[in-house]
Amino acid sequence: MLGDMTFGQYFPGNSFLHRLDPRMKIIGAILYIIVVFLAKNIGAFLFLTLFTLFLVLSSGISLKVILKGLKPLIFIIAFTAVVNIFWTEGDTKWVDFGIIQIYKEGVMFAVLMIVRVICMLAGTSVILTYTTTPIALTDGLERLIAPLGKIGIPTHDFSMMMTIALRFIPTLVEETDKIMKAQQARGVDFSSGGLMKRLRSFLPVLIPLFVSAFRRAEELAVAMECRCYRGGEGRTRMTQLTMHARDGVFLMGLLLCGAATVLINLFVPGFAV
Repeated sequence: MLGDMTFGQYFPGNSFLHRLDPRMKIIGAILYIIVVFLAKNIGAFLFLTLFTLFLVLSSGISLKVILKGLKPLIFIIAFTAVVNIFWTEGDTKWVDFGIIQIYKEGVMFAVLMIVRVICMLAGTSVILTYTTTPIALTDGLERLIAPLGKIGIPTHDFSMMMTIALRFIPTLVEETDKIMKAQQARGVDFSSGGLMKRLRSFLPVLIPLFVSAFRRAEELAVAMECRCYRGGEGRTRMTQLTMHARDGVFLMGLLLCGAATVLINLFVPGFAV
C-alpha cells in the first residue's frame, strides 16, 4: 500500500500542464480547490468530475497512476463516507435498526463527499506536484510571496522549506515500506490483532524512521552548506519565469469552470449538499 503512494512525486513530460508557469499552477490549484467547494448538486459534481478527468488527460499522466496514488488514502475516504452516511438525516429512511438509521439523503451526501475528496486530491496533484519539478515549485512560490519580504518575512526560506517537505514525502514513504518489510522478515505482524496491538506493532517502525529522517536532514544540511547555500539573499536563477498565452488560457479555463459550476448549482435541479 505504501509503495502505491505517489503524492509529492514529479512525472516528467511535455504536456500543456507541464509547460505552464509554476506561479500560475499555484494560483490555479487554489482556484481549483475553490471550484471543488462551489459544487453543490449532482449536476455540478458530474461537471467537476469531467473537468478533473480532462485535467488528468491533458497532463499526459496515466489515469491508472492517479488512481494508484489514491489507494493509501482509502481509509480517509471510507471514514468520510461512513461519517456522512450515519450522521446525516433526511426524509427517506432506508435502514432503521435501533440506533442505526440510514437515510437516502445520507447515502447521497456521502457519495458526493467522496467525489469531492477524490477530485480535490487528484486535481491538485496533477496541477502541482505531478507536473512541476521541486525547483520550479520553489521559484514560483517564492515569486508569489515575494512582497511579504518587504515586511521581514523570509520568503525564500519558507518556499525552500515547503518544497523540501514535498520532495521528501515519497522518500520517507519508501523508507517506511523498507523498514516494515524488514520488521516483517523478523516476525513482526502488522495485520492481525486489535487496534491497540496494531498500533504497538508500529513502534519498531517509527523509531528507525525518525532516526533515518534526522539523518537525511543532517546530510541535506551538510550538502547545502558545502555548496555555500546562504538563503535567498543575492541569489540568482538560471531560469527566469515568464508568463505565456497558455497561462492565460489555463486561468480563463478555471474561471469559466467556476462560473459553470455556479450556474449548474442555480439552474440544474438535483440533490444538493
